[in-house]
Amino acid sequence: MKSTKLFYLLFAFLIFFTACKENIQKEEAETVVTTPLSLKSAYKDNFYIGAAVNAGQINGENTSASAVLEREFNSITPENVMKSMNIHPKVDTFNFELPDKYVALGEKNNMFIVGHTLVWHSQLSPWLEQIKDSTEMANQLKNHIQTIVGRYKGKIKGWDVVNEALNEDGTLRESVFLKVLGEGYLAQVFEWAAEADPNLELYYNDYNLCQSAKKDGAVALVKKIQDSGAKIDGVGIQAHWSLKEPSIEEIENSILAYSTLGMKVMFTELDVTVLKNPWDLQGADVNQNFEGDPTMNPYPEVLPDSIQMQLAKRYEDIFKLFLKHQDKITRVTFWGINDGQSWLNGWPIKGRTNYPLLFDRDFQPKKAYHSIMALKDSRK
Repeated sequence: MKSTKLFYLLFAFLIFFTACKENIQKEEAETVVTTPLSLKSAYKDNFYIGAAVNAGQINGENTSASAVLEREFNSITPENVMKSMNIHPKVDTFNFELPDKYVALGEKNNMFIVGHTLVWHSQLSPWLEQIKDSTEMANQLKNHIQTIVGRYKGKIKGWDVVNEALNEDGTLRESVFLKVLGEGYLAQVFEWAAEADPNLELYYNDYNLCQSAKKDGAVALVKKIQDSGAKIDGVGIQAHWSLKEPSIEEIENSILAYSTLGMKVMFTELDVTVLKNPWDLQGADVNQNFEGDPTMNPYPEVLPDSIQMQLAKRYEDIFKLFLKHQDKITRVTFWGINDGQSWLNGWPIKGRTNYPLLFDRDFQPKKAYHSIMALKDSRK
């Protein structure tokens, strides 16, 4: 009798144990299925997914922005705080308060931190722009670069060393650096940056680098820097694009052109405008001619679903190409976290409402976000 009771007791325990195990496995399976992916997790084996951050986001002033940044992105670029006029406003004054916070934000979230930008003709410190003597310019520019790079040595992993040094036809821009120092400044500034941190990735960054003439100019620029013996690691393609331009073929040709030189390719300022380009119209002053024109601001309140779908398809096509060439691309950085932050709301016409990014003004993912995620969603 006792053996019979023991048998039934063991049998009941076995049934209970099996049921518990099945429930645990079911819960684990459901957890895997329902756990939401993020951009950075979906593309972790392909390339970094970055975002540009502004001063308010660096200071953590908006909890929604901070939540999206930490959840979705694994690389950051400073929108403005490291530009010359902000970080080095006077010859004997560096302003490191916000840059320090920016770097701390990236370290806290284990992100690939990018520095932007060391040498740029725009948003330039007035005192630096006024230098006419080549020796003084060289000394001051070297001090500017090496002080900033040296401060963040080992923390910032890649720097946009030179930004927008080319004209649209591929010739060198007549910047103050070219006028005072000559063409050799390009290789020199890369050398100075490398001296300050030999382990840095060093980039040339520019817009319209998918257009034929400017692409050829960038290829020539990179070759000259390489021929000088200076270190240059990558080309950043500022991807300020529209719903139709540049074509996927043009983008692909640019990837191939720069990677053939041994360059890492990055898309550094990605956004897609859904509004008309006023430069196709007549007039010298865009703001004066078109500000307040309702045809230039067709979606002041909400983006129609038909345009949402076009934006989603455009991003899908772009990311399909990126995945095709993932062996050449190391980073894709969006120029902002959400639509409300985008510089395209005020440029080139003030007061317009644009919708160029993956998250809307309430930090909710748009159809464009889901179109990109669908390419990598392992749950499907």
